[in-house]
Amino acid sequence: MIKGFEEFQKVGKDGFDAYVRSFGEMNKGFQAIAAEFTDYSKKAFEDSTKAFEQLAGAKSIEQAIEIQSQFAKKAYDGYMAEMTKIGEMYAGLAKDAYKPMEAAMAKKAA
Repeated sequence: MIKGFEEFQKVGKDGFDAYVRSFGEMNKGFQAIAAEFTDYSKKAFEDSTKAFEQLAGAKSIEQAIEIQSQFAKKAYDGYMAEMTKIGEMYAGLAKDAYKPMEAAMAKKAA
């Protein structure tokens, strides 16, 4: 009976350790994603400011439309690339956070 209790305690400790490692991986992943969003936001703001300055200096309506079109295309392409990257980061975060749990389950099954 004591052996069964000790085994139960070990399984509980292993599960808790896996949870803590998983939480640590999630925390690192969320920090990386937040840093990526911050960098993207700064760049997008700088690009918007630059486009506004160019629009303010436009000599004609045609030039203003061209500046706006270029900015819109660049902003859209940048946004799509960034969202793809963030999506990949979330997928990687999920995989990394699950690894400690997967290892604990494999250990428990063996």
